Amino acid sequence: MAVRRLDPVLVDRIAAGEVVERPAAAVKELVENALDAGAGAIEVVIDAGGRRLIRVSDDGVGMDDDDLALAVERHATSKLPDGDLTAIATLGFRGEALPSIAAVARLALTTRTASAANGWRLVVDAGSRGPVKPVAAVRGTQVEVTGLFQATPARLKFLKTDRAEAQAVADVVKRLAMAHPAVGFTLAGEHLTALTLPPERGGDALLARLARLLGPDFAPNAIAIEAAREGIGLLGHAGLPTYHRGSAAHVHMIVNGRPVRDKLLLGAVRGAYADVLPAGRHPALVLVIACDPRFVDVNVHPAKTEVRFRDPGLVRGLVVGALKEAIVRAGHRASTVGGLRTLDAIRGLRSHSAPAAVRPANVSYRPTSAAAPPADWQAPRGFGEPPPAAYAPQGALPGLAEPSADARAGWPASAADGDGLGAERPLGAARAQVHETYILAQTADGIVIVDQHAAHERLVYERLKAERAGRGIARQLLLVPEVVDLDPLEADRVVAAADDLEPLGLVVESFGPGAVCVREVPALIAQGDVRRLVRDVADTLAEWGQSSALDERLEHVLATMACHGSVRAGRRLKPEEMNALLRAMEATPLSGQCNHGRPTYVELKLSDIERLFGRR
Repeated sequence: MAVRRLDPVLVDRIAAGEVVERPAAAVKELVENALDAGAGAIEVVIDAGGRRLIRVSDDGVGMDDDDLALAVERHATSKLPDGDLTAIATLGFRGEALPSIAAVARLALTTRTASAANGWRLVVDAGSRGPVKPVAAVRGTQVEVTGLFQATPARLKFLKTDRAEAQAVADVVKRLAMAHPAVGFTLAGEHLTALTLPPERGGDALLARLARLLGPDFAPNAIAIEAAREGIGLLGHAGLPTYHRGSAAHVHMIVNGRPVRDKLLLGAVRGAYADVLPAGRHPALVLVIACDPRFVDVNVHPAKTEVRFRDPGLVRGLVVGALKEAIVRAGHRASTVGGLRTLDAIRGLRSHSAPAAVRPANVSYRPTSAAAPPADWQAPRGFGEPPPAAYAPQGALPGLAEPSADARAGWPASAADGDGLGAERPLGAARAQVHETYILAQTADGIVIVDQHAAHERLVYERLKAERAGRGIARQLLLVPEVVDLDPLEADRVVAAADDLEPLGLVVESFGPGAVCVREVPALIAQGDVRRLVRDVADTLAEWGQSSALDERLEHVLATMACHGSVRAGRRLKPEEMNALLRAMEATPLSGQCNHGRPTYVELKLSDIERLFGRR
């Protein structure tokens, strides 16, 4: 069969398959053109998910009649003034968007420059180009696409529902709006909630735009990111570890004003949050990378959604380091939505509870008085001892410890508050222990509920990591070595990792088939259950096998050890112990979440509690 040149219109339709896969891709190309034209306001209107209509209007510099005629030619562009493909400083650069769209739809362009007396209009219908005509028009450019893929009806079969396509368009517009907070955006159309984003000004423009797009909860739960290294700048806002989502859709990356979905950057984010997020959860963040255009290749994907850095290791190190530093800087902060979820749960319980007049038959209630207790009443000597039977409600709910000693007569406030500051501290002063698991603390403007096991687990884990990074983890020699029976395969796995476990403070050796002998354990967890610890370490080594990096496996082993060395749920604590735990949390980075990423405490504001009881 002879070789022949394809018809130019057919070539454009083939190119359209690469550049314009769906209506959202066409919107992306047109909005990027508007941004490159210096637009200060962009309006996007769609119908039938963009299949029937896409209209993008901007107030940019516009075009004259000669530029308009060239704009629909293949490989014609104003965005490569010197023809250097290694230094692309614009968003749209391939020179294929307009002719590709025009090859598969009806494309109408109306444009006018600021100095022109009139505007110009050009219509291209499925590759058939009409003349350039003068028209009345405002400054800027309006691109109207109707009947997308009418010239290639087979493409229509691959489109999703109009609602799904409309949501994809909204996602594209929102990502571009994040990347350019100084530009106003308007989005309207069928199957869409109308979106109006005014231009943001000032130093906090990005955060203001993110609060509009990611919701009002994002700003109070975000940490500012700012770093630079060897000519690469990094800005943005990252959500607290306890402010996580179920998918990676809320991870946004912007490189030189271009929203991208880059595997290198996503991997860097996962690495930075690996130690603080629950399994299957993802952070919410927006990172903006600025660098010399020669340092990054943006021409590696037809849709321009991926980039390639000249030095990927440098970029990954910058992202990981900046995120980890920000997470540590956040200290013990936990997300504000934890308290809101708690209040919602309480409201849900109240709505399903029995009427106030109906009381359980096994509980008798006695009237109480706000007056001082009788003179013969004596405060218990030890925290956790039950109050005098004469003053305890009959059938009271089990597990509720009495108020901490600072609320009792004769106990100095400093004993409960630690240093006398008490409620002025970020996590407040301990007031009670509930169900021998949760510490109830009073702050200056609310209360804090702490999971004592989860909190202490993080404290032990961070101390173990610090010891490992310093002089090494302190070890405790067992007076009588502990022999632990395991499955033969598990025993072999633990013995094979003995050299790696020794720097972590766990010294083991083989003790015959299916058994290991433990001679030393980390000093911090010397009082723990050694047998259970070794079994859990064996499970961790199996889960994070040879396919994982050594440091990653060892970090998970440390987390397992910390779990065994922490204060267990069900243990009664004295006021001094509870307050010491609160003070240690305030001084320890990442203490807002446990080793598994779950929150260690929730905070309820007094105003929310008053609203819950109808006092506001």
